[in-house]
Amino acid sequence: MLPNLENRTILHLDLDTFFVAVERLNNSKLIGVPVIVGGMSDRGVVAGCSYEARTFGVHSAMPMRMARALCPDAIVIRGDMEQYSRYSNMVTDIIAEESPIYEKASIDEHYIDITGMDRFFGSLKWSHELRERIIRESGLPISFGLSVNKTVSKIATGQAKPNGELQVIAPRVHEFLDPLSISKIPGIGDKTFKLLRSMGIAYIETLRYMPPEMVERVLGKNGMIIWKKANGIDHSAVEAYSERKSISSETTFEQDTINIPMINDLLLKMVEKLSFQLRTKQKLTSCVTVKVRYANFDTHTLQHRIPYTAFDHVLLPVVRNLFNRLYQRRMLIRLIGIKFSYLVNGVQQINMFDDQPETISLYQAMDRIRNRFGTKAITHASTLGAIEYDEQIKA
Repeated sequence: MLPNLENRTILHLDLDTFFVAVERLNNSKLIGVPVIVGGMSDRGVVAGCSYEARTFGVHSAMPMRMARALCPDAIVIRGDMEQYSRYSNMVTDIIAEESPIYEKASIDEHYIDITGMDRFFGSLKWSHELRERIIRESGLPISFGLSVNKTVSKIATGQAKPNGELQVIAPRVHEFLDPLSISKIPGIGDKTFKLLRSMGIAYIETLRYMPPEMVERVLGKNGMIIWKKANGIDHSAVEAYSERKSISSETTFEQDTINIPMINDLLLKMVEKLSFQLRTKQKLTSCVTVKVRYANFDTHTLQHRIPYTAFDHVLLPVVRNLFNRLYQRRMLIRLIGIKFSYLVNGVQQINMFDDQPETISLYQAMDRIRNRFGTKAITHASTLGAIEYDEQIKA
């Protein structure tokens, strides 16, 4: 028997080659041919690709120049995040309607805790019927893994692809994991993989039999987590997803004001701070809300759904547009607020449709400076003259 495993049943669902699958729904000529989604210029980056393109060595995050060289006959599509977000929300709505507890882990994957389902319906049967409904109503291919925890279920999904199902029951977890490459373990990146391979560790079984203290000495504080995953141990819970999950900031003025240039600078400052927090927590938002409270305490809000992002330069125009639409009464303002909601886990790789990867590199450089020297170490010049006000920040 597996040590320290709770008696749980976790389902992991992952939409197969999500961006490509959506494009194929709208253009059947793309079916069966190599397709790459990403930036159109040679300086762009691959955001997603079909299995036909993968056979040539193309993969996500690869420079487009290299992808075109590996697969010159591939059809390259810039991508449409608004469309992808819409299909993602469609799948989430189906899961929300059917599931007891679910977690939206990213734009194209979900975890569902269906512990106890066997007593009433049958976990595998329930999972199969949910998958069939998603395929039928969305038209998208989707795979699932069903097992004792999030780690094993996610690995099982990877083995079930493309467009398949795989259940790994508790007594067979080690039998399932042992022959797989260590690269299959969630959390093992390129650097960790190369380090372990340099030590002669290629398969999960080898890592599983290593003393945990040794793994921790080699890999640091993350070593014990990786060792447990190699042993099929993962006690992390499915975090109930809520569309109310959000991060927000409000500023109350000491004196009511109609100084719009100053307010615009403050909006920039708030967007800058909140988007940095999103990136730090590896979150993306798809809904922006702006709140204005007037001197007479009348409060008005507007919100707008957007493609998933965590970039200042994408969020700021939305915030300013909402504020301009709200501020029509020309009364003194007492409070302004911004909220980013509909959060999902993810890094800004889904904005790789931009032809300039330097944008992503610039944000990464600024965030490194803020993490080292503080959030005020680097900022937009226009915020320097903004008056400091007390802010209430909520996550």
